[in-house]
Amino acid sequence: MKIVYVIDTLASKGGAERIISEKMGYLAEHFGCDVSMVTCYQRPAVHPNAYPLSDKVKQINIGIPYYSQFKVGYPKRLFIKWSFHRQLKRQLTETITRLDPDILVGVSYFNADMLCNIKCKAAKVIEAHEARLYSIQLDGRSSSLLPRTWARLKGTRYFHSIEKHADVVVCLTQGDAQLWKKAQRVEIIPNFSMMPISRLSLCNDKRVIAVGRLEWQKGYDLLFDAWKLVEMKHPDWRLDIFGSGRLEKTLKEQLASSGLKTVTIIPFTTNISEEYAKSSICVLSSRFEGFSLVLLEAMRHGVPGVSFDCPFGPSDVLENGKCGFIVPAEDVTALAEKICFLIEDETLRHQFSAAALERARFFDTDKIMSRWKSLFEELASK
Repeated sequence: MKIVYVIDTLASKGGAERIISEKMGYLAEHFGCDVSMVTCYQRPAVHPNAYPLSDKVKQINIGIPYYSQFKVGYPKRLFIKWSFHRQLKRQLTETITRLDPDILVGVSYFNADMLCNIKCKAAKVIEAHEARLYSIQLDGRSSSLLPRTWARLKGTRYFHSIEKHADVVVCLTQGDAQLWKKAQRVEIIPNFSMMPISRLSLCNDKRVIAVGRLEWQKGYDLLFDAWKLVEMKHPDWRLDIFGSGRLEKTLKEQLASSGLKTVTIIPFTTNISEEYAKSSICVLSSRFEGFSLVLLEAMRHGVPGVSFDCPFGPSDVLENGKCGFIVPAEDVTALAEKICFLIEDETLRHQFSAAALERARFFDTDKIMSRWKSLFEELASK
């Protein structure tokens, strides 16, 4: 069975990139599939893969210099963007035609409408790593009516194309799947984590950990507000945020002016497992998620979580009141209260830790990948 994945770049350090790398390697090494990955914007000589890729997975890089358009202003940028789009459509079609796959997988809605309209024998699968509600949006901060209206109209047309032409849309959560009622077929297959575990957490360190890109989506501004309440009650505990991103400078400025003394922003690390093991609570302050691999990774280390009930993911991963707490979305007071509750109740923290390890087994890699294999075999047989 020949499978081709299409992604913008594998150079970004994100959850989707990590899981896709692991998934392709598993399909090739465990099931003997012929797996190729096509990156559209990546130039490995300049931006290498963020995560290791199996030697059995072939990587083809189209290398459209998409981001160079941002070096010029409008209206010239519009022309460059249009030219790049045409170039990508032509080269991607030629590449897919040459590879002639049985299964064609689009990752995270990246040009999914273009992918679904490529004429080939392959069954087309759109793998949704982001909640549909937020996959085409600005950054949540713009209040301008025109860009919001344009984004809404663009999204309506975009998703209609996917619903009409994709053979299957695979979602990570129940909530996201319910938004695809017009799709030809919808499946729910959650993520897994293959992260090597250095050691389990004893949940005794006075440390709360947050992990994720420094972007508006992750809600670190909300987390700062919640931590002010925690710090007042428990100044001996600290919050360490691991991540990099566009808002690094802004968040560090906010942190400096906030008066918080026990919060540190730390760059992305390749040994995040050790950091989970040195933490007693994992906090997720996201405004939206596709799944929340971070919560799953923390649970695999025996670290209970406290999370906003954002759309979608945390409530599918974390069992509220059993291995952590889910609080109303963007309710910073409730977030702080539950963090304090776990800080103050050491016995409950350890109970949640044991329950987190048990819950994490539901997302066993072999079980999840067997579901992918069955889906692909069914589609290829047709």
